[in-house]
Amino acid sequence: MEYKDYYKILGVDKKASAEDIKKAYRKLAVKYHPDKNPDDKLAEEKFKELNEAYEVLGDAEKRKKYDEFGENWKYYEQHGNAGGGGFDWGRWQAQQGGGRQQYEDVESMFGEGGQFSDFFEHLFGGGFRSRAQQGRSRTRRGGDVHATMKVSVQDVYTGATRQIEVNGQKLNLKIKQGTYNGQVLRLKGKGQPGRNGGEPGDLLIEVELATDGQYELQGKDVHMEVPVDLYTAVLGGKVPVAVPGTPLQLSIPAGTDSGRLFRLKGKGIPSQEGSTEAAGDLYVKVKVTVPKQLTEEEKELFTRLMQMRAS
Repeated sequence: MEYKDYYKILGVDKKASAEDIKKAYRKLAVKYHPDKNPDDKLAEEKFKELNEAYEVLGDAEKRKKYDEFGENWKYYEQHGNAGGGGFDWGRWQAQQGGGRQQYEDVESMFGEGGQFSDFFEHLFGGGFRSRAQQGRSRTRRGGDVHATMKVSVQDVYTGATRQIEVNGQKLNLKIKQGTYNGQVLRLKGKGQPGRNGGEPGDLLIEVELATDGQYELQGKDVHMEVPVDLYTAVLGGKVPVAVPGTPLQLSIPAGTDSGRLFRLKGKGIPSQEGSTEAAGDLYVKVKVTVPKQLTEEEKELFTRLMQMRAS
C-alpha cells in the first residue's frame, strides 16, 4: 500500500504551523476545484487528495498520529517486514495499543458517500471521525448563496423594485437610488438552509449596471455623448441631455468644437440616502453633426459664408 506524504501534497514543511497548512490548502483547493476544472479527472483526483491531506494535517489529533506513524513506517519497511509485501499494519497497530476498526460513513468533498484512500482508512479506522462527520452532530448555519443581477442606470438614478425568484419563491428586491456597480445586496435568510436547526444563510446579489452603450461608468461618474447640430455649435444655444430622472439642458457656448467635454458636477450616480459620500459627476462629450441633403439655397448660403471667411 502506498504511503501518503500529506506534507508534500500540500507543499508545506513538516514543522509548518496550523495557519500555514490552512493557507496552503485553501490556495491549492481554489486552483483544483471541480468548478474551475470541469470534466478534468486529474484535477478532480488532485482535489480529493488535497482534502484528504488537510483532513489529517488540519486536525491536531490526526496530525500527531500521522507524524508518529511516519517514523514507524520507515522502520518497519526496513526491519519489520523483511519478507516483503510492504508495511506490516498489524505490528504497528498492535504497538499503538489496539486493532484497526472499520472507518465508515466518510463524507468526501463531493458530498456524502465518498471515501478517502485505503491508506487513510487503514491508518485511522473508525476511531477518528472526520470534520464532516463531526459537523453533522452540531448546529451549523447554512451557506450563503451568491448571484449577479443586471440593473439599469435608470434604476440607480430613480430607485426601483425588481422581482426575483429564489427556490420557487418570488421576492421583491429594492434597488435604492444611488446603488453602484459592484455593490452587494443582502437578503437575509434566503440562502442555503442550516443544519440541525441552524439558521439559514443569506442571498448575496452583486449589482452589475447595464449601460446598453448609452452610458459609460467610471465609479459613480457617468460619461455620455450628446449630438449637437452645426448651427448650435457655431452660434451657441441649449441642448437636452437624456439623463434618467430630471431632464437636463446643457448650455453650448458659441464656437464649440466637436469632442469638447463638459462636466456637470453632482449629476452622475446620486448618493444613497443617509450617505455622506458625494454624488458622482456627469461628463458630456459634444458630437457636432453636419447637416445632410442641403437645398440649393442652403448650399449657396454656405458657399457665400465660406467666401466671406476666406476674404
